[in-house]
Amino acid sequence: MGLLGAISYIVGNIVGSGIFITPTSIISNVNSVGLSLVIWILAALISMLGSFCYVELGTSIRLSGGDFAYLCFMKWYPVAFAFMCIGCTINYPATLAVQAQTFAEYVFRGAGVELDETSEFWAKKLLGFSLIMILMFMNFFSLKTFVQRFSILASIAKIAATLLIIITGFYFLIFKDWTQNLNAPFAHSVWKPGPFVTALFAGLFSYDGWDILNFGAEEIDNPKRTMPLSIVIGMTCIGVIYVAVNIAYSVVLSIPEMLSSDAVAIAFAQKTLGPAAFVMPVMVAILLIGSLNSTMFSASRYLQAVSRQGHIPSAISGIAPNCDSPRVALLVHILISMAVSFMGDPDKLINYVAFAQWSQRAFTMSALLYLRFRGRPRHPDRIQLPIIMPIIFFFVCTSMVVISIIDDFKSSAVGLGILLGGLIIFIIFVWDRALPSFEGYRNVTKSINEESTKFMQIIFNVIPERVGDEEMKNAIGGAESESEKVPTDKISPLENGLNKCTRM
Repeated sequence: MGLLGAISYIVGNIVGSGIFITPTSIISNVNSVGLSLVIWILAALISMLGSFCYVELGTSIRLSGGDFAYLCFMKWYPVAFAFMCIGCTINYPATLAVQAQTFAEYVFRGAGVELDETSEFWAKKLLGFSLIMILMFMNFFSLKTFVQRFSILASIAKIAATLLIIITGFYFLIFKDWTQNLNAPFAHSVWKPGPFVTALFAGLFSYDGWDILNFGAEEIDNPKRTMPLSIVIGMTCIGVIYVAVNIAYSVVLSIPEMLSSDAVAIAFAQKTLGPAAFVMPVMVAILLIGSLNSTMFSASRYLQAVSRQGHIPSAISGIAPNCDSPRVALLVHILISMAVSFMGDPDKLINYVAFAQWSQRAFTMSALLYLRFRGRPRHPDRIQLPIIMPIIFFFVCTSMVVISIIDDFKSSAVGLGILLGGLIIFIIFVWDRALPSFEGYRNVTKSINEESTKFMQIIFNVIPERVGDEEMKNAIGGAESESEKVPTDKISPLENGLNKCTRM
């Protein structure tokens, strides 16, 4: 992957459903146009800083798999396992649930469907679930031609909807002199730390994906040059696009109008496009379908990769031999997502995801700082930033997480509870000095795992996979010192399994 490919990869992965989901959430927390734009700019700067820190990680530890791979490399296995649990149960499922709920909202608003509150709740849930099930069956059979063509259509819809909003908004600003909503932009702003961080979480949700290059670090040509350049150019373009879209929203819609709409792009279109307003919900619905399919694809591969490493039942690692589809992982992910969708509205689900993600990133930054201060072996061709940059990013991550815990403990408690549950599961069921040290337990779990795997093989026509041994020293370019080499007979089965994380 060269420079242009990396830039397009970043922009294409980040710009998507977030810009149509989170503007209302940000406005509702900060209550002013000016401060909401500050949030969008600050979120872009934090994302860019994080991207640079992850560039150092990606070039220092040449492992695909992001945070999980880096934590495993540090041998912080309990932490890696706990965050793996939260990734499987919150991060991906909640993201899919938010996208499905937003799709249903745009379809209902675009079609002008009005129901009583209870009927509308269940109708939207069922519409979102129906779309998810259709996409699941498409992915079951890996309909590559259809999926690729639809991805192109979703990309076109994404570009068209974004440009339509920007051009329309700036037309009314420049030629119609609609400046009434921009007068006194910071009036009535809410500067309290809690709502500010909640708004920042929503903004960062829209920028999510800035670490995408680290999931394919091994595929990048000349990463020492390509990764930083692509991040600077890509994130700057995205920041400009997002700020322009939100200025356009604010030119047309007042704060009360934005707060009264769960589908801000439709409210924008109805006020500016007249009879052509129907094109907006159609385009947003199409791009949301593309986003749902991408999330489903990534999440199922993540679950399947975790299973291949031996961290969860091997039945989930099953791949359909004729189309390479991880069917069991897809089903598991869909069922978890449906359950998670009942945990709250999109804003609440975004808070769950944000808290979990930024907690993990705080630990990952502590790993980078540990590498720097302790002088651990790293790849000789790494990019090394000024030490102040990872320190600042670690401080930002930690501050947001702490403020979130203090101000909105109920939302944070969900992530904390799953992290604690992951640690307990690791200590009791995975740690080789606990239950796995008993032969009877090993025999029973092995028997259950084998029988469940056979059952899934028959039902879904899949073949389970396991990862072969790989040398971790390849990740640091053979830079491991003799003193840090561990004889293979001294490595526990647990470490041997968790060390195989280069393809997570």
